[in-house]
Amino acid sequence: MENSERFFQNKDCKFFPCHKTDDPENFNCLFCYCPLYALGDKCGGNFKYIGGVCKDCSDCTRPHDPANYDYICSRYDEIMDLAAKNHKES
Repeated sequence: MENSERFFQNKDCKFFPCHKTDDPENFNCLFCYCPLYALGDKCGGNFKYIGGVCKDCSDCTRPHDPANYDYICSRYDEIMDLAAKNHKES
C-alpha cells in the first residue's frame, strides 16, 4: 500500500469503528487517541463540551479520515508547546 505509514486499521478492535461512519473501509485507526484533543477548543474538530467541562468528541471523525494525516501532523508543534508549558507549570 502506498503511504502505508499514514493508515492503519484494526477491525478486530472491540470498538471498531469508534465513531459512526458511512465508509468503514477507509476508517483510519492510526490516531486512535486523537493527538489534537489536548488543544481543547483549538483542535479544529467537531466537538462539544458537556457541562462546560468535559470535551465530547463522539461526533468527530477528523483523526479517522485518511485525508487528515498531514493536518494532524502539522499541529504537532502546538501540541509540543502545550506539553512544554504544562511541564514548566508543574
